[in-house]
Amino acid sequence: MSINRVNISGNLTRDPELRVTASGTQILAFGVAVNDRRRNPQTNEWEDVPNFVDCVVFGSRAEALSRFLSKGSKVAIEGKLRYSSWETKEGQRRSKLEVVVDEVEFLSSRNQQAGGQGGYQQPASYAAPVAAAPQQSYAPRPVQAPPSTEVYDEDIPF
Repeated sequence: MSINRVNISGNLTRDPELRVTASGTQILAFGVAVNDRRRNPQTNEWEDVPNFVDCVVFGSRAEALSRFLSKGSKVAIEGKLRYSSWETKEGQRRSKLEVVVDEVEFLSSRNQQAGGQGGYQQPASYAAPVAAAPQQSYAPRPVQAPPSTEVYDEDIPF
């Protein structure tokens, strides 16, 4: 028996790319940067070293997620690894390892994704502050998350 599960959290490295296959299956592709801590042998100091992970979502969730994700969004991803290999037109062998996403949790608010800076901001799964009229305080409001649908093996086009 083997287990193929991946859990990562990090920031999107680029805006998601939504495609549709000839059969109508929607595919959302994006990258996530995940840091690793290593000790520098010359300085003996700990350093963050980025790892870049390709992620893909299939089916109806792809279009919904594309409206909520953007470059810099902080997310937690759960899914499984998939290995692909192919030959280029020049005859070179290429391969990649990517995460087929089952679950996405939004860890940054929409304001934070748009370039907001400062201290701690609540994750998108919680209430986020809303700009209020003058002489009123901020009031929490629920943040809409994309509709949750399941991706089944028969939805994956391979």
